[in-house]
Parts: sequence; structure tokens; C-alpha cells
Amino acid sequence: MKEQNKKKILLKLFLSTLYLSAFTFGGGYVIVTLMKKKFVDQYHWIEENEMLDLVAIAQSSPGAIAVNGAIVVGYKLSGILGALVAILGTVLPPFVILSVISVFYKAFRNNWLISQLLEGMQAGVGAVIASVTLDMGIPIVKEKEAVSLIIMVGAFVAACLFGINVVYIVIVCGIIGIIRTLLLNRRKMK
Repeated sequence: MKEQNKKKILLKLFLSTLYLSAFTFGGGYVIVTLMKKKFVDQYHWIEENEMLDLVAIAQSSPGAIAVNGAIVVGYKLSGILGALVAILGTVLPPFVILSVISVFYKAFRNNWLISQLLEGMQAGVGAVIASVTLDMGIPIVKEKEAVSLIIMVGAFVAACLFGINVVYIVIVCGIIGIIRTLLLNRRKMK
């Protein structure tokens, strides 16, 4: 019974990541919201706070956030096999789509309809990224924890106003998180 349940979860995981990857345009941040809706809201496989942690892990790891996010969700659900299934589901659609596009690239390159379609997608992607930002930022604001709010605002200012590379911002935020955890653990021991 347990083995059959695991197979069902793996199949659902594969089909979910395949679907999300096939119909998500605009990069990894767009897929984060859809993963949250699928894995947190619909399947209840993960808690919302845990999803934020998984996204943070995916963001801070090298590689595409969509693949990294799928890996951590798959691993959380079914270990190494879950991670492999999620990778396959996430990588397969772009591989097939890019292979087809590369064959017909010359025909697509100068097609007015395709260029207009892509411009429209860019606007939609901007809206979805704004939605992701709100979905991830609102829980931090609701916690009303001063340090988290300062980190969030500081990271935003560093990226948007000063143009600091996101890699450096993630590293600094990770270091702040480590220091904060060590300080909190030290206080608990006293």
C-alpha cells in the first residue's frame, strides 16, 4: 500500500512539474508562484513557510531556480528519486520546445506575429513576478519582525537602487541569517 502511494506521489510530482514547466513563460520566478499554488495550496504537500525556505534554498544554489525548486520539492517529498523525477519533469518541456524552436529559428526570427506574441508575454510575466513578490513579501510583513523587514527592505534597496548583484545580496542575507540563528541559539542556552 505504501509503495503504491509513493508511486502515485511520484507520478503526480512528474506530471505537475512537467505541466508547470511546459506552460510557464518568463523564467524561474514565474514558476515559483505556480509551484506554491500546486504543492502548497492544491496538494498540501508542503507548508507555506516551508515553501519559502525551499525557494530560498533554490535561489541560493547555482543553476536555474525552476530546476532547483523542483529538486528541493521532489527531494522533500520522495528523497533522491523524487528529486530525479522532478528534474525530468521540469527539464523535458524546455528541452523539447527549444529543440523545435532551434530547428525553425530562421522562420521565427522575422515573424511579426511571433514578435508580438513575445511582447505580450513579457507584460504578463512582469505581472506574475509582481504577484510572486507580493506572495513572498506579505508573510514577512505580517510577522512584523523588525529584523526580517529590515533585511527585506535592505535587499530591495541594494538591488533596485544601487544595482548590487543579486548573488552578493543572497550571500549577505544568508550570512545575516546564520549570525542571527547563532545569536538566538546562544541566548536560548543561557
